[in-house]
Amino acid sequence: MAPARGGATPGVTIVAQPLTRRQKAAIIVRLLLAEGAQLPLAQLPDDLQTALTEQIASMKMVDRDTLSAVIEEFCDTLEAVGLAFPGGLDGALGLLDGHLSASAANRLRRMAGAAARTDPWDRIAALPAERLVPVLEEESTEVGAVMLSKLGVAKAADLLGRLPGDRARRIAYAVSLTGNVAPEMVLRIGQSLVTQLEAEPPKAFEAGPVERVGAILNFSAAATRDSVLEGLEQDDAAFAQEVRRAIFTFANIPDRVEARDIPKVLRAVDQALVVTALAGARGADAATAEFILANISQRLAAGLRDEVTNRGKVREKDAEEAMASVVAAIRTMEAAGELTLITAEEDG
Repeated sequence: MAPARGGATPGVTIVAQPLTRRQKAAIIVRLLLAEGAQLPLAQLPDDLQTALTEQIASMKMVDRDTLSAVIEEFCDTLEAVGLAFPGGLDGALGLLDGHLSASAANRLRRMAGAAARTDPWDRIAALPAERLVPVLEEESTEVGAVMLSKLGVAKAADLLGRLPGDRARRIAYAVSLTGNVAPEMVLRIGQSLVTQLEAEPPKAFEAGPVERVGAILNFSAAATRDSVLEGLEQDDAAFAQEVRRAIFTFANIPDRVEARDIPKVLRAVDQALVVTALAGARGADAATAEFILANISQRLAAGLRDEVTNRGKVREKDAEEAMASVVAAIRTMEAAGELTLITAEEDG
């Protein structure tokens, strides 16, 4: 870079010699900070943070021509960039998140953990609450207190709220005793927790056993569903009770679907299937049929009743398939956010 142009103001130190790359970097950082930018300098290696700080400390004044030249060079450099990579194994893992197999991702994370200079608490803070709650439940109250102290206030409050009351109180009290914990100890605890959390074997199934069994029974024939539930009651009553809560069938519609959403549900299902489901409804399903007809317009309800009468008797298999189609439409609408099912707690 050429020396600064123009005369110097008396009493002001002007940078007149060619600038080094570090000096240019210091000028850009100083300018961005003056403009209120939030720079992620903490993500730089410690030696670069130190060099940058020392460079800023050694500099005085820079004239306007020099500042303009540095900004112009900086902008030219940015415009010349065609593609940027995140840098480092942690950055690459973040970029490829969701595209790698679980086994490969875990192996790479362990490699990153062995060589990374980043704070392990940053990795812990990025994990979902569901992964961290078991640590708070199983580790000592002292470790739990350190973890809550290192996480953001909002996340710490969320985790504390997920713990049983007595456990939450003991960990909250232990936080008051962490004032004299050495930084080295906090770092070792973080490294140990990262190793523990990232060493968990990948799960073969996304959903838990209750959800999987419930989903299967949702689309099973009523006789099969009742038989399986009876067997589960004998083998494991607690598990059977949870499965019953997870099941959502045609008979559950009055308890789980808001009356105002029924017209919307019927619009999402072929009318021939609706007629078949209503015509084949028996027992608890008959109550659902009446619930549906009572929560649509009188004109539409009268039309459906006429079609049900004309349809006559339907095979049990056809009726169950039609009812399953209505339930599937409700589930699809729930997943899309078009309706919200009433939970057991709300209903009770």
